[in-house]
Amino acid sequence: MASPEPVERPPATSLTAARRPDDIIKIMLATDNHIGYLERDPVRGQDAIDTFEEILKLAVKYDVDFILLAGDLFHENRPSREVLFRTMALLREHTLSDKPVQVELLSNPDEGKTDGFKFVPAIGIVYPDTEMVLPSFPAINYEDPNLNVGIPVFSIHGNHDDPQGAGHEGALCALDLLSVAGLINYIGKIDLSSDQKDSNTDSGGIKVKPVLLRKGNTRLALYGMGNIKDQRMHYELRTNRVRMYVPRSEDDWFNILLLHQNRAKRGPQEYVPEGMFDDSINLVVWGHEHDCRIEPEEVPGKPYFITQPGSSVATSLSDGESIPKQVAFLEIQGKEFQMTPIPLRTVRPFVMEELIMTEEAEEHGFSLTDKMEINKFLRSRVEALIQRAATEYAERQNEHAGGEDEEDGVAPPKEMLPLVRLKVDTTGVPEMSNPIRFGQEFQGRVANPKDLLVFTRQKKSAQKAVKIDKPELSIDDPDLSTQNKLARVRFAQLVEEYLGAQELQLLGENGMGDAIQMYVDKDDSTAIKEYVAKSLTTILHDVAAKEVHEDDVDDALGAAKDVAEAQFKVKAEKRAKAKEKAKEKEKPDQMEVDSMDEHDDGRGAKGDDDDEFSEEEEPAPPKKKAAAKAPAKAKATKASTSKAAPKKAPAKKGKTLFISSDEDPLQNDDIEDDDDDDIPPPPRKGGRAAVLNTISKAPPKKKTTTVTKAPAKRATTSRSAAKAASSKMQEIEISDDDD
Repeated sequence: MASPEPVERPPATSLTAARRPDDIIKIMLATDNHIGYLERDPVRGQDAIDTFEEILKLAVKYDVDFILLAGDLFHENRPSREVLFRTMALLREHTLSDKPVQVELLSNPDEGKTDGFKFVPAIGIVYPDTEMVLPSFPAINYEDPNLNVGIPVFSIHGNHDDPQGAGHEGALCALDLLSVAGLINYIGKIDLSSDQKDSNTDSGGIKVKPVLLRKGNTRLALYGMGNIKDQRMHYELRTNRVRMYVPRSEDDWFNILLLHQNRAKRGPQEYVPEGMFDDSINLVVWGHEHDCRIEPEEVPGKPYFITQPGSSVATSLSDGESIPKQVAFLEIQGKEFQMTPIPLRTVRPFVMEELIMTEEAEEHGFSLTDKMEINKFLRSRVEALIQRAATEYAERQNEHAGGEDEEDGVAPPKEMLPLVRLKVDTTGVPEMSNPIRFGQEFQGRVANPKDLLVFTRQKKSAQKAVKIDKPELSIDDPDLSTQNKLARVRFAQLVEEYLGAQELQLLGENGMGDAIQMYVDKDDSTAIKEYVAKSLTTILHDVAAKEVHEDDVDDALGAAKDVAEAQFKVKAEKRAKAKEKAKEKEKPDQMEVDSMDEHDDGRGAKGDDDDEFSEEEEPAPPKKKAAAKAPAKAKATKASTSKAAPKKAPAKKGKTLFISSDEDPLQNDDIEDDDDDDIPPPPRKGGRAAVLNTISKAPPKKKTTTVTKAPAKRATTSRSAAKAASSKMQEIEISDDDD
C-alpha cells in the first residue's frame, strides 16, 4: 500500500532516554566487502577475506543481535570455489552457535523466498509447465529449527554480485547459495521482469516489503533494495512508483532502508537523489560508494538520516579509498538510535599525494629537461610516503592496543606493505621515465609497485581530435557484403590479425592468440594471465643469463621474445602432430578390408557374401601397410585358386578396378615395386580379411601402367566367380583351423 502523509519527528542520533538493555537492538553495519578482489595477487590477495573475518569477530565481541550488509559481499558475480569455501567457513564459524537470538521475527518467515527455490516435490527437478511448491524451510534462517543460528546476517546484493539469469528458475546469484545453505538472509531481491509488463499501469513499479523485528518494546522494519540500474531507480523514484509497505501503527516502528546505488552524480540520471525516499524512513544505509562517511548525515527537508560505511577494502587507488576504513556499531531503542564508528585494523595502509612538476621544479630548483634530477626527486617523495604510511599504521594499532582485550582475535599482522600512489602532473615536461620501471625499484617495499606512479597532463582547450589508428582486418574489406563478412568471420583469424597489427614487444602473437582461444573456448579465466607470467619469466630468465648493457636491454628483450616464440611454435607443431596421430589411430582401418567387400559392384555397396562370413568376422586387426605381400611360397601354392577368382588391382584412392577372370591381373607401379620381396611376411591373420588376402593375391606376371576395365557383362560374371571363390576360401580357412 502507499505510504501515508509525512510525519514530523525530532531527529535523534543518540540514546537520550534511559538505556534499557532488553529494548536495545544492537546491529553491526558494513558494506562493500568485495571478497575475492585480487584473490590471485600474492601480496593483496587475502586482504578482503581477512577484513571480513575481522568484521565477524567484532560482531561477536560487541554481542550484536544481527549483522547488516548493504551489498557487494563478493567482488564478482561468480566467485571462485575457494572464495565461496572460505566465506561459508567464516560464516559458519562465527554466526552459527547455541547463542539464543534475542530479536523476534514478526513478519512471515516465508516472505522473500527466491523463485529459484521452487521445485517439484519428491524429485526436486524444475519443469517450466509443472505446478511447483516452495520448500519447507523458511527464508529467515534462525526460524529454521534445524539450524543453530547465533548471529543472523541480513544482506542485499550489489552491482558486483547481482543476480543473473532468467526463465522459470529465476535469476540467481552467490547470495542465493549462502541463503539456501542457511548462512545468511538474502533480502531486497526485486523481480523487475514482472514489473516491466506493468510499467504503464498502477500495479507496476518497485514493491518493497519489510522484514519486521521486535526486541522488547523496540520494533524495527528492515527495507532492502538490491542494486538495479541507476536510470531505472531514478525513474521509479521520480515517478513515485516505489511502493513501501508499512506496518500498522507506523509511528511505533523504526525503519531502516538498505540501498546500493550511485550517490555521487555521474550523469543526468546516473545517480539516486538523496531526498527522494519515503518520509517514513528513519535511517538509510547507503552502499556502493567506497569513501567512508559513516557519521549520520541529515538530508535537507527530510526527516531521515543517511550513513555511508564505505568499503572494507580498497579496490581502486583513489582519494575516497584513502579515507580510513570503518564499520559501525548501531544501537536502536524505540525511535532513537546511536552509531559508534569502529576502525578496522586489518586494512592495508594507503597513502597518496599529488604533485605538479612545474611548481615542484620551481620550488626545488631543478630543470624539467633533466630526467635524472626528476627521478631523484620522485624517489624522495615516494620514500616519504612509505615512511608516512608506516607511521600512520603504527599509530592506528597503538590506539587499540592499550587496554584493549585481544581475546577477540582481530590483531592484524605486525607488518603490512602499504599502498602508495603518487600522481604527477607532467604538463610542460618534455619527457618522463617509464612509470613501471620506476615502480620496480620499490618491489618488496610497497604492495602496488606496478601502479605506484601515475602521470597526468592537462588537456588543451583547442586540442584537435586525434584519429586512432585501428588495425585493418580481413573482414573490413568494403567490397564485401555483410553476408560474406559474417561467413568469413573466424575468431582465431581475427585475433591473429589484431595481435599482428599491435607489434607486441615482449609477448608472442601466436602464444597470446592461443591463450585468448583458451579463454574463449574453455572459459579459462586465468589462461591469459598464466601465459603472460610464463612468457615474462622465460624472457627475463634468458636476459638475466647474459651480460646486457642498459642501452641494449630493448634489443635483448626482443631477441629473447623471438626465441620464446620459436620455442612455442615448435611445441605447437608437436601438439598438432600428436593430435593427428591420435585421430589416425581412431579411424577404422580401411586398407585391411578386402576391396571386394566394399566395392565389388563398382558403386561401394557390399556384396552378397556378407551373410556367409558374418559368423566368422573378427574385429579389424591393427593397421598394416597396404603394399605388404604374403610369402612367396604361399603365392605359388595358391596361384591356381587366385586365377579362378577375380582380382582387383589396388589403387591409391581406394578405387576398385575389375578385370575379366581369364586375363592376367594388372597392378600399378605406385602400389608395388620390386623391393616388396624384401619386406618380411606379416603374421597370419584370422577372419575373413586374412582369408581373402591369402587366397586372392597372386604374383604379377608383368607390370604396366594401363588398366583395361572389363565390360559390365563380364563384371557381372566376375562377381559370380567371386562368390564361388569366397565359398572355396571359407572351406580352406576351416581346414587350417582344424590343423
